Amino acid sequence: MLFDLDDTLLDRNKAVDNLFLIVLETCYENVEHLVKKEMLATFKRYDKRSYGYRDKTEVLEAFFDKFPTKHRLPKQEIQAFWNHHFPQCFTVSQETINLVHTLKEKVKIGVITNGTTQRQKAKIRNTNLYHYFDHVFISEEVGFSKPDNRIFESVLNELHMQPEEVLFIGDDIEKDIAGCQNAGIRGIWFNPNKVQHGTDIKPYAEIDELNSVIRHLMKSTRG
Repeated sequence: MLFDLDDTLLDRNKAVDNLFLIVLETCYENVEHLVKKEMLATFKRYDKRSYGYRDKTEVLEAFFDKFPTKHRLPKQEIQAFWNHHFPQCFTVSQETINLVHTLKEKVKIGVITNGTTQRQKAKIRNTNLYHYFDHVFISEEVGFSKPDNRIFESVLNELHMQPEEVLFIGDDIEKDIAGCQNAGIRGIWFNPNKVQHGTDIKPYAEIDELNSVIRHLMKSTRG
């Protein structure tokens, strides 16, 4: 059973909130509540715009331009600041810990994630998820990024498994589900907010809570 990382096993949105608080504490003083709300909305919009990109310098540079700061980070230090602090902003729920613990007693568990090796491994390490995973595949190391089906095919080759022997769970209908299904892997769409995706993509299954994957695992095993 293979999982996406950000916004599937880990709540990236909450982590961005936490990173914003660190930026606020490091670079600003005495920000009014209403201004703080506007700043957070802008910070999250800039982050979303740069999602998937290695270099995050542009995010904070644009943010500092819009909201002048008392203690502006030098441009050449922004990437190191992000790499150091952002992985520490992630937390993992007890529900998720219980899930992967249960799954590990039944099947091998792995992760396929887009991103840089340094940041993604730090997230896994800092949330104590590492020892639950038999395999971790990161796009920077593999050489392909989701939704490119070659990243999934590379994983299958590495694991010496056939597509029908694997389930993949992810939150992104195009990158995760279309990507894995183009490689013949059954994709379970994790859709906790029950959004309408408006595409022709048909996931193998759709769930709104992670614990539901156990049911689909048992169904797959019986099949």
